Amino acid sequence: MQTNHKIRNIAIIAHVDHGKTTLVDSMLKQSGVFRNAQNLDRVMDKLELERERGITIAAKNCALFYQGVKINIIDTPGHADFGGEVERALSMADGAILLVDASEGPLPQTRFVLQKALEAGLSLIICVNKIDRKDARPTEVINEVYDLLIDLDATEEQLECPVLYTIGKTGVVKKKLEDPDGDLTLLFETICQHIPGPQFDPKAPFQMLVSDLGYSDYLGRLAIGKVFNGQVGSNETLVCIGETENRPLKVSKLQVYEGMDFKEVNQIEPGDIVVISGLEEVKIGDTIATQAKPIPLPRIKVDEPTVSMLFSINTSPLAGQEGEFVQSSKLKDRLFKETLLNVAIEVEETDNKDAYVVKGRGEFQLAVLVETMRREGFELCVGRPKVILKKENGQTLEPMEMVFVDCEEVFMGVVTEKLSLRKGKMQTLVNNGKGRVRMEFLIPARGLIGYRDEFLTDTKGTGIMHSLFHGYAPYAGDIPSRFTGSLVADRPGEAVAYALFNLEARGQLFIKPGDKVYEGMVIGEHNRANDIDVNPCKAKKLTNLRASGKDEAVVLRPIIPLTVERALHFIKDDEMVEVTPKSIRIRKTVLSAQQRHVLAARAKKEAGNLKK
Repeated sequence: MQTNHKIRNIAIIAHVDHGKTTLVDSMLKQSGVFRNAQNLDRVMDKLELERERGITIAAKNCALFYQGVKINIIDTPGHADFGGEVERALSMADGAILLVDASEGPLPQTRFVLQKALEAGLSLIICVNKIDRKDARPTEVINEVYDLLIDLDATEEQLECPVLYTIGKTGVVKKKLEDPDGDLTLLFETICQHIPGPQFDPKAPFQMLVSDLGYSDYLGRLAIGKVFNGQVGSNETLVCIGETENRPLKVSKLQVYEGMDFKEVNQIEPGDIVVISGLEEVKIGDTIATQAKPIPLPRIKVDEPTVSMLFSINTSPLAGQEGEFVQSSKLKDRLFKETLLNVAIEVEETDNKDAYVVKGRGEFQLAVLVETMRREGFELCVGRPKVILKKENGQTLEPMEMVFVDCEEVFMGVVTEKLSLRKGKMQTLVNNGKGRVRMEFLIPARGLIGYRDEFLTDTKGTGIMHSLFHGYAPYAGDIPSRFTGSLVADRPGEAVAYALFNLEARGQLFIKPGDKVYEGMVIGEHNRANDIDVNPCKAKKLTNLRASGKDEAVVLRPIIPLTVERALHFIKDDEMVEVTPKSIRIRKTVLSAQQRHVLAARAKKEAGNLKK
């Protein structure tokens, strides 16, 4: 095997909000890709949702040059639900920069991404970031990182990786805490010295593993991936090796990364990350090879999905009024297109030709998909997220999550009580004596669905909660999902302020005067556990008698607008979320009140027969 010393492929991995994308901004600026005068703010987060939420959702590539060495950088997501993106990105890397917050230390997703990097045999550089924070504790954090490396069975070489202290926002890197602030030159030098160049077999034919897909209006579908062996030129005839069949391919254009953009080349070197156009059908994990010797590379393997959700066309009385795409064929095409771009998502057809089961890593990942489709002009209905159960040796198993909670000491009781009701078991409790506590719970994934909003309310917005898939365990029994009922509209029409004012005593409303409603639409949360049918369209009776004083002006409490996540957290099993480009509504699966009462009576009778 030979090594290409002119290239370094490096992934930046970390927990969410530890500063990966900000560090990439500084690296691009100091390498000369952007002028120092340019104001960069998370330049790699190109998606609208990424910029709104301040998180990375999809892994993205860029490249910079340092003293004749090309450094390909892969910026990865830090949220647990987007772990499939991390696994996909690591297939292109030869090394990784592990970024850890100097105050928070290693968190659940740090463990996940580090484990994947160690399994891939990547060389590591540890960066303790945000050392300028007032509550920074870099010395303790680096000890926690070493404990984590030992716990994950790191090799001697991986344990002896270099450690740097950084401030990603201002582009400061130093070897020791007491050293004066320096620029990112030290980081670039460490990458060139400690991250090996990609290895290749000079005698092997051309092989490239497709790790990402793109699309160009001019070139069509783009296959992005790392060249493992061999060389290729433009206009050469190759073959795309899929799971079941091989498809011929003529390369129409070869491109490589240069800064944030693509640069056209006539020849590519082994080890580089390239963009090939000229394919009609290609999937992530396919191998592109020569026609003479089509040798496939091992496909990218990702962890199984743990949560499923039903996607169906919009069947409400208001369907088709606000969206551009409402047909089931459009919905099907869009969902299967998502499986091409996202290796962690699976789509299954159901007995109902208008509904599909979508499986993913977590409710947040599926909520982001729903929000993306909504902005693209789709109208759809989605059901409550459900965990995917397994059967082994006659026993039902369910996914478990390790939940990390950081909150003020006064909220410890309410958090412990709520999680124990949801079958959570405390594993560790650390009180550092500074007013905040850290707790870890092992809890069924079902128990976390709908809890995050409740957690923020209980901790008055000061709590931090992260979770990580832990494995499968025996089914833990029934978990209460919601202790309140729903206020359900009993007729179509427009909401009236007078009626809503009289309903406020019943619970929290989701609608405001003038909003359209229909029979079976959930207009609020009932204070009690049962559902009640209400009339939000009732107007005040007019008479020819008037008192000497004016009628009382109706003043309603302001409502909190529904978001996709909040609606998914709220709904019960017999409810759905209706999503359109302009509105988010909650509805009963069965709209007719009479039919719901008949079904409830039948279920009650069947339950009574089972007891007998």
